[in-house]
Amino acid sequence: MTLPLVFMLAYGTYVLRLDPVRPVQKISFSEFRQLLAQDAVREITLRGNSVRGTLVEAQAFTRDGPAVTHFSTALPAFVGGDFLQFIDSEQLQVFVEPDAGDNNLVVVLSALLPWVILFGIYYFVWRRLGKSTGGGIGGGRDLSGFLNSNTEQEIKTPDTTFDDVAGQDNAKQEVAELLDYLRDPQRYRRLGAEVPHGVLLMGAPGTGKTLLARALAGEARVPFCAISASEFIEMFVGVGASRVRKLFRQAKEKAPSIVFIDELDAVGRVRGAGVGGGHDEREQTLNQILAEMDGFSGLEQVIVLAATNRPDVLDPALLRPGRFDRHVTLDLPDRDARAAILAIHVRNKPLAADVDLQHIAAETPGFSGADLKNLVNEAAMSAARQKRDKIIRDDFERMRDKVILGTERQLIILADEHRRLATHEAGHTLVAYFIPHADPIYKVSIIPRGRSLGVTQQLPSEDRHNFAEEYLRDKLAILLAGRSAEKMLLGSVSSGADDDIHQATALARSMIARWGMSERVGPMDLRESSQHPFLGKEISQPRLHSEASSQMVDEAVRELLLDAESRAREMLTANLDKLKLLIKKLEQNETLQREDIIACLGRRPAGAKVSPLRPRENQPRAE
Repeated sequence: MTLPLVFMLAYGTYVLRLDPVRPVQKISFSEFRQLLAQDAVREITLRGNSVRGTLVEAQAFTRDGPAVTHFSTALPAFVGGDFLQFIDSEQLQVFVEPDAGDNNLVVVLSALLPWVILFGIYYFVWRRLGKSTGGGIGGGRDLSGFLNSNTEQEIKTPDTTFDDVAGQDNAKQEVAELLDYLRDPQRYRRLGAEVPHGVLLMGAPGTGKTLLARALAGEARVPFCAISASEFIEMFVGVGASRVRKLFRQAKEKAPSIVFIDELDAVGRVRGAGVGGGHDEREQTLNQILAEMDGFSGLEQVIVLAATNRPDVLDPALLRPGRFDRHVTLDLPDRDARAAILAIHVRNKPLAADVDLQHIAAETPGFSGADLKNLVNEAAMSAARQKRDKIIRDDFERMRDKVILGTERQLIILADEHRRLATHEAGHTLVAYFIPHADPIYKVSIIPRGRSLGVTQQLPSEDRHNFAEEYLRDKLAILLAGRSAEKMLLGSVSSGADDDIHQATALARSMIARWGMSERVGPMDLRESSQHPFLGKEISQPRLHSEASSQMVDEAVRELLLDAESRAREMLTANLDKLKLLIKKLEQNETLQREDIIACLGRRPAGAKVSPLRPRENQPRAE
């Protein structure tokens, strides 16, 4: 703001006619007349009855100190027109200005103008700052509203109950004790028991952490104070801590109540681990949360629930006894749980008679509760687009493929590319069908979807939580079977095996470096990355082993992949005629369902896993 201040001072100096740099000598009227007679005056300025003038340099005043060339005097009242004629006769430069006494209001307003502009600039800057931070003048709230979040509007008793939560029976059982405490706290106090005030809900995104917390408050009929941890963080240090204090103060005033902090890892990360040693605002907010939870005396009926999918990055002070010491894990639902979740989401939706929720649950392994809700919504939208009154099974089938594989793409595929695609997917399908420990084949298609040009789908007959070495080795053979079929029948390989090789290499490296499935390497942890606790994604980390160990892992991975490729090639060679028939059918129809695949490949070997077939009328249509 330096430039506006300089401009304001310069402008005020001009308006008020202040001239501190240029000294002025005050003289009498008689001296002024003598100077005029001597032609010593260069110019004069008349303003009312005052005169200001400039002397010729040779006539500078020296009697009162340093020589000056500027003077001022006042005209007496008896001066008339003769004096003005005399002035004019001397051929002086005469300037006339209006009397300042007649325009005092104009002068004052002119002097105040720069101050008004300055305050206007400050107001504009503060207004923009308030909008950008969600508070202040521009944000529609005063300063206290900026320092505190709008938690009062969120404190209410939800309508959600445990009947709206399906597939998380273990988690509901964990929080049932909290429900009993909220309903009858005296039963616990008589025995001197203190129910944990901090419960940490952990699980993958979409598993229902927020829903479970809301259902607990709804079941107990107590106020529910919900806020995301990211709402505590602002650009000003101390704002988050102020909001934490207000949130807990309101919760205590409305006790019994439940405080729910979503995405706790946004403020609860390990302190001092950031760039430059940490983040002041985040760490102050975390410290305030810790202090508030320590402030419980054991008599407050306030339970703090928090949700995160990154418990590995939380500060240890959050997880110690007395704070978030009870941990509840929400897993991805199994087959029966998925069916129960689907039943909740289709309660108010008209379904056709051919819709079997158990079958849909079997076809959606790995889906979370949010994924299943989205699947039901997509199926309802599909039925609405086709102007039907009910949702049919085909809507669920097509929307499931859309969610997993992506939307169908209209691509012009050349004849040789079409045959290569059919050969590649037929190789996957044949090996997956005949190999003993693989999941059953569900569908094979060479219709481009999402980022893939073709896909072979397998559906497990049951949910797996542990993988045997035989199952993983067979999976490697299936992944490399498409490339082997191309090389066997077409004489060359293509870039279509890019994702297959990537998945196979990652799986083989995990088998060697993480799970000890190599006699050569042995049971050593030689991984180069850690795995996300719930998402399954790899997180890079510094290598903790030698270069020789890395080379040994690379050699073992290569041997494992070559062995899997050899097994796939042997199986394709042994069933070459069936492979060619499958390729021909796939080129003709582009999509083959499980019963079409069985018709081409015949019966599986004894001991192989086979999923029960549905009746023909229940089979999904080929695309």
